[in-house]
Amino acid sequence: MKETIIIGMSGGVDSAVAASILIENGYNVEAVFMKNWDEEDEEFCTATQDYKDALQVCDILDIPLRSIDLTNEYWDKVFKIFLEECKKGRTPNPDVICNKEIKFRAFLDYALELGADKIATGHYANINKHDNIFQLIRGKDSNKDQSYFLYRLDQSQVSKSVFPIGDLNKKNVRKKADELGFLNHNKKDSTGICFIGERNYRNFLKKFINPQPGDIVSDNGDVIGQHEGLMYYTYGQRQGLGIGGGCGNKDAPWYVSEKIISENRLVAVQGNEHPSLYHSFLTASNINWISGIPPTKNQNITAKIRYRSKDTACKIITQSDSIIVEFNAPKFAIAPGQSIVFYNNDICIGGGIIESRSNSNN
Repeated sequence: MKETIIIGMSGGVDSAVAASILIENGYNVEAVFMKNWDEEDEEFCTATQDYKDALQVCDILDIPLRSIDLTNEYWDKVFKIFLEECKKGRTPNPDVICNKEIKFRAFLDYALELGADKIATGHYANINKHDNIFQLIRGKDSNKDQSYFLYRLDQSQVSKSVFPIGDLNKKNVRKKADELGFLNHNKKDSTGICFIGERNYRNFLKKFINPQPGDIVSDNGDVIGQHEGLMYYTYGQRQGLGIGGGCGNKDAPWYVSEKIISENRLVAVQGNEHPSLYHSFLTASNINWISGIPPTKNQNITAKIRYRSKDTACKIITQSDSIIVEFNAPKFAIAPGQSIVFYNNDICIGGGIIESRSNSNN
């Protein structure tokens, strides 16, 4: 009997091509469109068009398309956490939580109830089974690899998931979509935080959190400007500080180096080589190991501290409910609230939420 795989059909080109590959490989394929955000602003709402695009793909592939409303789950499990983190002046990554709680929990549960053997998505990643352990592997297209966003998955989730486009690059995905007659073959990739879309980030946050303006100070304590609210800024940020050229060295740009939450102050320094922007240690919490087993003491591992950062060799020097990580070379702009994700070559082994950074392990 054919295995039944239910794919999360977003309306984008990646999930569309993923569905076509599943059919080519002989699976019984069904599709589900997830509505995760209750959108009132029609100017930025893409859900209606996304559903139409998904429907056109399913018509061509001759597979059924269901729609499921997960807005309540998304609000409770993802968006509330995002807001709480922003209120603390941290830099959250809601896509990581969405994958864990929505796409690979709520959607997975729904699909299994419908009788699916597994679910599929259009993520650029791969899965390998080794010694009865399901491993999460980087996508072949290094520019599109999305394993970083999937590090919180566990064995029960990875073992029930399929990533059909993990061995393709984006160019080939678009080419295949065009050949199949999908109208979304040239559809723009979604970028940034999904529920904000093309909106102005600050204007969006103001709807939910009252901003608390305060001083921007230099590393020697001089007031050099005003910030609009610590939640709007992240570590290493250069643009949007509004610091006039009359402050400090007029030829050196300013960067956010610290947030003093208790005083509602933003600290800025000049030049991207300023030592306060670099740290060799960090502490992380909410640790998840995909295999259920932490790495061994002498295991060679690398880590990313943000999605687009390069892998850096590191070692975990203490391990409990939280971990301390030491990098072989100082890292620029480590941001509390973001995720640190660990790799053993191409295997994504897990990660956690960055809590603090320092230049010692004390």
